Amino acid sequence: MNALPTLGAVAGLGGFVTVVGAVTYYFTPKFWEVGYMPEQPSTGFNHRIHAGTLGIDCRYCHSNVEDSKISNVPTVSVCYGCHQENHVSSEYVSDDKVAFIREAYETNSSIEWVNVHVLPDYVQFPHHVHVNAGVSCYSCHGQIMGMPVVYQAEPLSMKWCLDCHRNAEENLVPPDKVTDLAWVQQDWFDKNPSDRNHEGLTPEQLVQSLHRDPPEHCAACHY
Repeated sequence: MNALPTLGAVAGLGGFVTVVGAVTYYFTPKFWEVGYMPEQPSTGFNHRIHAGTLGIDCRYCHSNVEDSKISNVPTVSVCYGCHQENHVSSEYVSDDKVAFIREAYETNSSIEWVNVHVLPDYVQFPHHVHVNAGVSCYSCHGQIMGMPVVYQAEPLSMKWCLDCHRNAEENLVPPDKVTDLAWVQQDWFDKNPSDRNHEGLTPEQLVQSLHRDPPEHCAACHY
């Protein structure tokens, strides 16, 4: 009986440490938010095809990132510019997959894309400041070129932001390389050779997986 208080104190301390450890690890954006992949309207937007295989620059759709603190979602007219009827070969894109774009354009309505990267209301993240300073899209959004459906690749937590700001120079790239995600990943891989940020693929393997012969590549739009 005399040992019970001591055993109780030890058990209580052990339980307290366990709870604190569990909360520290599990109650964080890194655990709950990394991998978040909401369902998008219709067939969604395949970044692997657009940014990867076709090599469309991020700024073609997100045109305000260099001038505004908010990264804009492309308007329906931007999508329709490529996907208007008989403009893209049906060999590469079936009509039923892009019908929602044409319907939105013809009815002058918006496409209700679901925001993947959501920050708290009290957080201000000026995209134009970061992009013009040399922060690549890859640093925050991961290897978009390899994502058929975009998911949250980084926790975007305060600690994660501070870790970057404490070593800012190591995380910056030349301004003209900000949207060249293959180059940025290769640069990171050169500095961290054991890293595998995209399903175990090295940057070279990723680029090879996206490769298409030039005649096929051009025929996606010109046929």
